[in-house]
Amino acid sequence: MSFAIIMTGFVALYIFMLAGFAGWVIIGNVPAILHTPLMSGSNFVHGIVVVGGLYALFNAVTPQEQGIGFFAVLLGAGNAAGGYAVTDRMLAMFKSSDAKPAHRHATVHRIKKG
Repeated sequence: MSFAIIMTGFVALYIFMLAGFAGWVIIGNVPAILHTPLMSGSNFVHGIVVVGGLYALFNAVTPQEQGIGFFAVLLGAGNAAGGYAVTDRMLAMFKSSDAKPAHRHATVHRIKKG
């Protein structure tokens, strides 16, 4: 007895729509205080999307499959980078304004002649 699942376009569309609806319901019920940790978790998920897109791209046979794989990697990488930027900006809002930066700029000292 064999359990083979054939992924047709209709089944893939159904899974995509179900995942989108589940994400909408879950994210819609998150309180505002938890959005920063949620963004950090979603960055991890976007990293998995990039890995999945790379897998699809490397196993692509036709030019259409290669285009879809490339587009998946491009969007996943853009989402991950944007998520980290947004998380960094949100965390910066919780820092006090009089805090000194962690890095120090190099200064040039000039000797006065005289």
